[in-house]
Amino acid sequence: MAQKDQSEFISHILAGYNNSGASVYLGSALLDGRVIPEARVALPLRSFNRHGLIAGATGTGKTVTLQMVAHKLSHSGVPVLVMDIKGDLSGIAAAGALTATIKERTGLLGTTYAPSACPTEFLTLTGKPGTRLRATVSEFGPVLFSRVLSLNETQSGIVSILFKYADDNGLPLLDLKDFRQLLVFAGGQGKKEIQAGYGNITPASLSTIQRKIVELESQGGDLFFGERSFDVKDLLRKENGMGIVSVLRLHDMQDRPQLFSTFMLSLLAELYQSLPERGDADKPLLCLFIDEAHLIFNDAPKELLRQVETIVKLIRSKGVGLFFVTQNPSDIPAEILAQLGLKVQHALRAFTEKDRRSIRKAAENYPSSPYYDPAQLLTSLAIGEALVTGLNEKGIPTPLAAVALEPPPSRIGTLSPDEIRAVCDRSTIIASYNEEIDRESAFEMLSAKMNVSTENKPVTGEKTGRSRAEPSVLRKAGESLARQAGRTLAQELTRGLLGVLGLGGRRRSRFR
Repeated sequence: MAQKDQSEFISHILAGYNNSGASVYLGSALLDGRVIPEARVALPLRSFNRHGLIAGATGTGKTVTLQMVAHKLSHSGVPVLVMDIKGDLSGIAAAGALTATIKERTGLLGTTYAPSACPTEFLTLTGKPGTRLRATVSEFGPVLFSRVLSLNETQSGIVSILFKYADDNGLPLLDLKDFRQLLVFAGGQGKKEIQAGYGNITPASLSTIQRKIVELESQGGDLFFGERSFDVKDLLRKENGMGIVSVLRLHDMQDRPQLFSTFMLSLLAELYQSLPERGDADKPLLCLFIDEAHLIFNDAPKELLRQVETIVKLIRSKGVGLFFVTQNPSDIPAEILAQLGLKVQHALRAFTEKDRRSIRKAAENYPSSPYYDPAQLLTSLAIGEALVTGLNEKGIPTPLAAVALEPPPSRIGTLSPDEIRAVCDRSTIIASYNEEIDRESAFEMLSAKMNVSTENKPVTGEKTGRSRAEPSVLRKAGESLARQAGRTLAQELTRGLLGVLGLGGRRRSRFR
């Protein structure tokens, strides 16, 4: 290409990515397969609450890109929460090393590699090393709790009835044994009382819910539900002017996608409910990177998806940026994909006709460019290269750029168990959250009411089959509940972990 054309290309990129304020440098643009160092691609820091997508096939560099962006945000004073599904994001807590690959990339970009680490907090939903993330059953609310248990509509209706009964009778549902005891009570001594005031509940459905809870406990769910509840404001901490990177370790959660995805929904809802409006600010208050994002949307009912879409639209005004990380943009519902200001698309693979259709569809997400054919580039990008488009300081989409991305200054790879323990030992919050608390709650109250020992009994009943009248009765009970509660699913989600039919408007208790 003639020198004049290259100069025009550089001017085209710089004009689109020109920032007067603080910015995040991602890399430099490619032209005809060559890196043009002068064509620097940087996005304004203030635009990172406009959400984003990092997509691409396995092995194309998505995780390293996530780490690089998270690292730069942290060093710009923005706290970050990342989902570590595969266990290879722990390296962000340690300084990197100048390998031959990194030396080659920084040489092409004309940048200097300066290894550095980020202040890091390791979080866990199970008993692995790290600060425990927990929530009470009541805080989850009946809709999200039913989703964790993979219940059908009829069974979810029964859960809503039991939550309402517990709320009306001052029965705190803190952990799974509380809810199990409520099931025992509903199938025995409390059956007539509940059916008279709230609607019919069949033994068969109670038994199914009980089995689902036992299954969840066997998968470690009992470690998640309980006290003390995690305060989302602890995700907003800084250290020496840098945002703390909270790494949620999920590599032991591969076989429990419902628990992980439902937790993420509840976390988003509580952030939305608890944070004040900020309007336009120089930088985000918090950025979340949700890896394996398709898990959130798989098998989610339409009403739930609509509420997630609402939260994605509105949470940006609270200063929170959401970044979905997945293999293909089609994993994200179109209505939510349309809300994402930044798109970083690594290579896609075309092994089948379905793959080729997906690539053509993905290419349509990007603006036209006189320099690039997105459909052709999506199958030819090398590792660490991606198509990028974002929003400038005025909220206008930036030109499409194929970018050679800068490597992260932190370690690419995992920390050793000893290194992870050392990071945990430096935590200022781990002792508080990892303390075991078991105060009086529904289990003890119902046990006393039933005048039985605290040892659970199985749910039993006269019939094992489904009652033919149950769906219609539950529909009527659901309508009654809607009138009594005066709330909707939308309100439940915006209230987040407080739960509409959990403990109503009561604030979570703190033991700190």
